[in-house]
Amino acid sequence: MSDFSSSGSDEDLDPELELLDELGGKLSKWTNYIHGWQDRWIVLKGNILSYYRSADEKEYGCRGSICLSKAVITPHEFDECRFDISVNDSIWYLRAENPLLRQQWIDTIELHKAESGYGSESSLRRHGSLLSLTSAASGLSTTSASSFKKGYSLQEKLAEMETFRDILCRQVDTLQKYFDNCADIDSKDELHRDKASEDEEDFLTSRPDGNYLLNNNNSSKEKLFSVDSLKGSLGIDFKGEAITFKATTAGILSTLSHCIDILVKREESWQRRLDKEIERRRRAEDAYKAALTELKKKPHYGGPDYEEGPNSLINEEEFFDAVEAALDKHDQIEEQSHAERSRASRQISLPPDTYSSISPPKYLTKVEEMVQSHMTYSLQDVGGDANWQLLVEEGDMKVYRREVEENGIVLDPLKATHAVKGVTGHEVCHYFWDTAFRNDWETTIESFQVVETLSDKAVIIHQTHKRVWPASQRDVLYVSVIRKILSTNENDPDTWLVCNFSVDHDSYPPSARCIRAKINVAMICQTLISPPEGDKEITRDNILCKITYVANVNPGGWAPASVLRAIAKREYPKFLKRFTSYVQEKSSGEAILF
Repeated sequence: MSDFSSSGSDEDLDPELELLDELGGKLSKWTNYIHGWQDRWIVLKGNILSYYRSADEKEYGCRGSICLSKAVITPHEFDECRFDISVNDSIWYLRAENPLLRQQWIDTIELHKAESGYGSESSLRRHGSLLSLTSAASGLSTTSASSFKKGYSLQEKLAEMETFRDILCRQVDTLQKYFDNCADIDSKDELHRDKASEDEEDFLTSRPDGNYLLNNNNSSKEKLFSVDSLKGSLGIDFKGEAITFKATTAGILSTLSHCIDILVKREESWQRRLDKEIERRRRAEDAYKAALTELKKKPHYGGPDYEEGPNSLINEEEFFDAVEAALDKHDQIEEQSHAERSRASRQISLPPDTYSSISPPKYLTKVEEMVQSHMTYSLQDVGGDANWQLLVEEGDMKVYRREVEENGIVLDPLKATHAVKGVTGHEVCHYFWDTAFRNDWETTIESFQVVETLSDKAVIIHQTHKRVWPASQRDVLYVSVIRKILSTNENDPDTWLVCNFSVDHDSYPPSARCIRAKINVAMICQTLISPPEGDKEITRDNILCKITYVANVNPGGWAPASVLRAIAKREYPKFLKRFTSYVQEKSSGEAILF
């Protein structure tokens, strides 16, 4: 990332508003296995992270964005410049130019996530809840709203409590006025007694009818006072009010008791629900841990951590499944293209049997060495050699393997023998060597180019193979030579040989896009003829081609040994059958070339 800029002003910014400014910078983002890491313009605004192809293309809209509210930012364990941002199943793989810039990005993203995401204090201020305001106004919790649906009696009792409260408030006001009136009368009586004591002693006595009698010691006169006179102009019935007050308080106590019973039952119900919820949460956490463990075993394919290599997170079984699925897809495509090629078959034009010296001379010694080695060792019988294991036997075809590993890399030599009717050794080797027919039978090649022509029978070829994910893509640079080896014994047939072996060339050094593999392959063919009866001419029915195919391949990089061996066991027999069927099809109806 060359810069890390903000589009807002640095002057007089509110701390919260400053966090919502738009920040932008350049990071490398993992795109796919074809294009790998690509520079992208990353923009951080609020809690939204977006990316564009470049800063100049912002006006055309972003190519993708994620919300950081629930994002998980993970610095890579080994790569000091890389960090990953994941939201559920979506993962962004990002790389900065250096560890310091990576940490700046992580800190800034975490700050925006904390201050701008839901669940933070500022988020609660910005995103008010209507339900919370309503429940706060009513004095009830949000959970009680749902509990009312199943406990309507509690709502009724609460309504009764509201009614009792209103009644009780009115009764308290009434009684208060009564007590105030009584206090006024008492103060007046006390004043009257003080005045009467100066002249005569008067005192009040109560009567059985509830009235009061004023006695005078100086005379026999009595003055009768009634309780009703205390009501005055208020008209308050003290007994009635007292009875009503008692009934109201009794009703309140009864309703409270009923509410307590309901709440106790409700508490028991909610406790059972809570226990169940705790159990569900425990099971969910266990399931999450199990899924997380399984996720590590079964990763989402698509990230750079699952590429081929000794530190790959993908296990051998999944590696093999992915390779096998890709190969099956290639086979389906090849079947369709083969049908199209059959409808547009081209005429064969075999070159004359002429040879010229190889130029430049630096390859001549290597060519002669390889040809001699294959003629000496490749034709030896492997039947009694315990080091060679028979992998496949289908009719006349047998495929052998010898297990060899160096520094953890599988280098198993393979050897196959086959017998094909109706074709000659010259025809088989010609179709195998001539690049004009290469794409007709070879299904694993993405592209190839003749780098240099050494002679009319020797060329240097650069060949790029189709990638089979999760394995890395391979290319090879090799010399391909076709030779006719004359027999030293008149009873033995002549031998045709195609030898392909890896070399170096200044024009095609290894590239970062592909792993350079090394090969040493030979196709060795001998033609066996069954003499026809009488003076009849030899036809293809009298011809049998004995084929010996050997392959020594160094894949150039690490891959699971079990996967490489399983793929070799599957693909080599298919290749031989496909190629020999192609030769038979092309040679049918043509003149025999010995």
